[in-house]
Amino acid sequence: MNTTNTIHSHSNDPMRAIRWLTYMMFFMFAMTSDAVGMIIPQLIEEFDLSMTQASAFHYAPMAFIAFSGLFLGFLADRLGRKKTIMLGLAIFAVSCFLFAFSRSFGFFLFLLSCIGLAIGLFKTGALALLGDISHSNHEHTKMMNKVEGFFGVGAIVGPAFVSFLLTQEVSWTYLYIMAGVLCLLLAIGAWRIDYPTAVKHSEDAQPASLKVTMSMIKNPYALGFSLAIALYVATEVAIYVWMPTLLADYDGPWQLLATYALTVFFILRALGRFLAVWLLNRFSWQGVMVCLSLGIALCYVFTLIGGVNWAVGLLPLSGLFMSMIYPTLNSKGISCFATQQHGAVAGVILFFTALSAAVSPLLMGMISDYFGHVRYGFVLATGFAFTLFVAMVFNYLKNPADEALTQHDALTAN
Repeated sequence: MNTTNTIHSHSNDPMRAIRWLTYMMFFMFAMTSDAVGMIIPQLIEEFDLSMTQASAFHYAPMAFIAFSGLFLGFLADRLGRKKTIMLGLAIFAVSCFLFAFSRSFGFFLFLLSCIGLAIGLFKTGALALLGDISHSNHEHTKMMNKVEGFFGVGAIVGPAFVSFLLTQEVSWTYLYIMAGVLCLLLAIGAWRIDYPTAVKHSEDAQPASLKVTMSMIKNPYALGFSLAIALYVATEVAIYVWMPTLLADYDGPWQLLATYALTVFFILRALGRFLAVWLLNRFSWQGVMVCLSLGIALCYVFTLIGGVNWAVGLLPLSGLFMSMIYPTLNSKGISCFATQQHGAVAGVILFFTALSAAVSPLLMGMISDYFGHVRYGFVLATGFAFTLFVAMVFNYLKNPADEALTQHDALTAN
């Protein structure tokens, strides 16, 4: 029997509210995750930590996001999108509020681990939900770029709010209290909204399970897109983890740009994700990926050639080229699969995303320590960027996912 997917809605037009709820979940997630770089120096001073110890504030939640995505992603398919999102938001909100009741670094680390687990839950649920409300993989890709655009805005607001707190001599923990309040409001909104239900009509379909998720790692589409995303993430985290350290040596005429380089990077990344909708309406996504990945690779190559004097302009500029690569690859990877598998495949992709975000900056740090300067870590990042470009050229020339994406559109249309 053929498998078809139909979407049933329990209200006249819940899609607008669902989209905005998803946008705000990603905004909230970015506020906390991308502000860690501002918090780490405070932790070192407050708890007398080494840089390795303090960096656990970045690695711990990423590790638990990876764990949650791989081992719990199937819950979005088994329990349903709404229950999975609600569970993730509940854990996130409680963990954030508990920041107000402790001054222990170990307990903060535990709470961040719980937050990572929660993000893995509600993010896989939200990504699967986008597939439910999209009518084609092209529409899904544009919506994914909008979602990641709001993530980009959150990445600007979170660090800015921490900076404001510190200038007012107020504890950085209030960032998490504010995120907890926002999360509670989102949980109430998620509870009140009627979600569309993806109904599968098939006699021989496998029920969602951890076994099904693990089998997806062997799937060429899931593995291929996951590895491409891991390469992209490795080039991106090099910027927001190590660029401030690289630019600390800069003493040229662009001091203001050097001071706000990370903010400029986040702003360009956010603007580019909203501009992605315009690009995708006019050009093929495969061709756009080649051009943007080439732009990233060139920014890194010329940084190695020109040193810190060129890096002060080129590395922030790379944010514009990076903007739509992650959401587009994420969308295409998910769209290769049937709707009832979107939670599981989103979890697999999220696992590789978080794993790369945790491991690649660590490798850069180790190389930098070994050779005595952070610029040597950027040699590795340049290798990641060039490999990503080669992968995008292969994707453009061979278009290996075309059959799966075309089949997805045919099933959605039915």
